[in-house]
Amino acid sequence: MVLLLGASGLLGHNVLRLLSERGERVRVLLRPGSRLLPGIGACPELMYGSLLEENTLLQAAEGCDIIINCAGTTDMSLRRLEEYLPVNRDLPARLCKVLEATGIRTLVHTSTANTIAPGTREHPTDESAPFAAPFDRSLYAISKREGEQLLLDYAAAHPERRVVIVNPGFMLGPFDPKPSSGTLLLAGWHKPLMAAPRGGKSFLHVQDAATAICNALERGESGRYLLTGESLTLREFYQLQARVCGYRQRFVTLPAPLVRLAGRLGDLLQALGVRTILCTRNTDQLLVEEWYDCSRAESELGLPHTPVADAIRDFFAWRITR
Repeated sequence: MVLLLGASGLLGHNVLRLLSERGERVRVLLRPGSRLLPGIGACPELMYGSLLEENTLLQAAEGCDIIINCAGTTDMSLRRLEEYLPVNRDLPARLCKVLEATGIRTLVHTSTANTIAPGTREHPTDESAPFAAPFDRSLYAISKREGEQLLLDYAAAHPERRVVIVNPGFMLGPFDPKPSSGTLLLAGWHKPLMAAPRGGKSFLHVQDAATAICNALERGESGRYLLTGESLTLREFYQLQARVCGYRQRFVTLPAPLVRLAGRLGDLLQALGVRTILCTRNTDQLLVEEWYDCSRAESELGLPHTPVADAIRDFFAWRITR
């Protein structure tokens, strides 16, 4: 049986659906008040409780063979590192104790590509690249990196266990109820004029990431795996979305000094207690293009590559039929 954490989010729900399609027995630990989206094939075993309580995790893990952790605090408007740490750092530490107490030998943990310095078009980086600017100022990325390091240290000290860490890029696709990354799509939807910074991201279909994660139940070694896809500037991304969705749109690239000024104004607002995603920690990231080499995940985890155009179509098709 697989214990799945974070099943109510975009990635977790897609992982759950794929596990169900493959006939895996799954137990899902949900926060009280959370619910799963409808339409899952085989209904998983549900358990409610806090991810942050060790006894709850031990009860949830009883009888399981593998743990998949897709849980994460991703809200970019949080102002203090301490607000990210309980889920992004402390939960991985508790999961190490769960592995010890239960004898479970495999943990698949979801981090982020932003704990790995992005390369360039000519020289994309792989998992060996360091944690570097501008992401080393991101509170979210810092917390994820600390969680990763705990798990890497644990795996090094316990070679009999397999701790597979996946580092996804910017995931898009169906079953994004909040929405989370779908916010980027909605920001440009049918707008006659769209403005965005010059940077870009490594986009991938969320179902490709889910496939690699589910393959990791039996494949892969302890360590990190970049799950990335097409690297597109924001201009290229919104031009692609307009073509896929069948509307015309003019795009304006915001000057870098203007983006940095917006970040500094956001810093001031945050200092005054205003909750906003605008701050220099976040806006600096929007000026960077992200180029990664995911060949390790391709060869060892069978990471597929669905066109980003399909991810855009699938997001809107699911949203329309909800």
